Amino acid sequence: MTRATENNDSLDTQAWKLLEESIIYYKGKPVGTVAAQDPDLKALNYDQCFFRDFVSSALVFLMAGKPEIVRNFLVETLKLQSHEKQMDCFEPGAGLMPASFKVEHDGDKEFLVADFGEQAIARVPPIDSCMWWLILLRAYEKSTGDAELARQPEFQAGIKLILDLCLVHRFSMYPTMLVPDGAFMIDRRMGVYEHPLEIQVLFYASLIAARQLLLPDNDTYINKVNGRLGALKYHVRNYYWIDLQRLSEIYRYKGDEFGKEVANKFNIYAESIPHWLTEWLPEEGGYLAGNLGPGRMDFRFFALGNLMAILASLASEGESARIMNLFVARWHDLMGYMPVKICYPALEGLEWRMTTGCDPKNTAWSYHNGGNWPVLLWLFVAAAQKVGRPELAQKAIAVVESRLIADKYPEYYDGKNGRLIGREARLYQTWSIAGLLTAKQFMANPEYIELISFAEISDSLGCTL
Repeated sequence: MTRATENNDSLDTQAWKLLEESIIYYKGKPVGTVAAQDPDLKALNYDQCFFRDFVSSALVFLMAGKPEIVRNFLVETLKLQSHEKQMDCFEPGAGLMPASFKVEHDGDKEFLVADFGEQAIARVPPIDSCMWWLILLRAYEKSTGDAELARQPEFQAGIKLILDLCLVHRFSMYPTMLVPDGAFMIDRRMGVYEHPLEIQVLFYASLIAARQLLLPDNDTYINKVNGRLGALKYHVRNYYWIDLQRLSEIYRYKGDEFGKEVANKFNIYAESIPHWLTEWLPEEGGYLAGNLGPGRMDFRFFALGNLMAILASLASEGESARIMNLFVARWHDLMGYMPVKICYPALEGLEWRMTTGCDPKNTAWSYHNGGNWPVLLWLFVAAAQKVGRPELAQKAIAVVESRLIADKYPEYYDGKNGRLIGREARLYQTWSIAGLLTAKQFMANPEYIELISFAEISDSLGCTL
């Protein structure tokens, strides 16, 4: 055994110890992990288990042959799901899953308390929790072979409630999902309202998961899911994709076109193309835009949406390869000294003031505004493996290992290239710990990527627009 191998084993043991110390117990059973264990800062809501945070931890436990905590999480959080149809704007809609939960005590009694956004900054309910729940339920079933859990009546009812919530009629003519600012991982005002890429990709993956989890006699739901999947796939691939050829088409668009058979379906003006993009976009690279809506295309690059699009096969094989080419060509910008940058570029100056409302936490190249998030490592590693670029995955892991452990697993990093520990970052952030462990497991056992990866769906599903 080499010295490097011994050091890696020691570091993995330390990370595992920290992950196990983060476990939340309810009635003597493990049900989740706390967000962070920073001893120098007040807990605030970091002592709760967040749905999106737990995904990376759950994958670690599944790959380690410890599925009990994942099963318990799925069972207990299903009980927290909102069931009543509400006309009251202060109550969560039926099917909604909470953003987080914690264990409370009243004497000898224990009970779970959920936060649907009532206590969150800006009081925004989570859109992504129910989607991650479906994706995780599918991962649990694939890992354990336990097909009975999802087929229990209460689980089938929970899946249908989520579909009722996500497939409901809206004031929209698109197959994408309309959401407000602050309703997912970017949980503060960052100009990501409307149809952000991250939610469309999670929506797509969760619909595939739901279709696989539903009993075959649910024809009505399965048909609705199939119809939306086909339309959503066509919409994202055709209208969100950006490369130099597509950019040239947008640059030559005519504005204010009317009718169905028009090129500029969303009335995007050439003047909205940012100056940085034409120089930054490499010849062989491309990516899915951050957002698309009436008269608006957000040309920023968002990492989670693009990486998850590869894993969900929402991006085609060719597009997936070009997304990875972009990472290679712009490694210093998108990976830097601590992979992976959440979005690029950052909002600065007047644009930052107008878009974020002068949010001091989201200053340029910090937090959600161009910060670097170690948790995204597992998504990058899985996507790189799926595209057939394992050398990029290994390079990213080596960069993270060289700093993350010594820096005590911060929540995020600041600076244009991620050189500084985030000014308000929590230390011993659980998803930073689990993200590294998950990434290393994916490298050692690439077959595990199937837990979170999805195959291409048939083009015969649904319709085109």
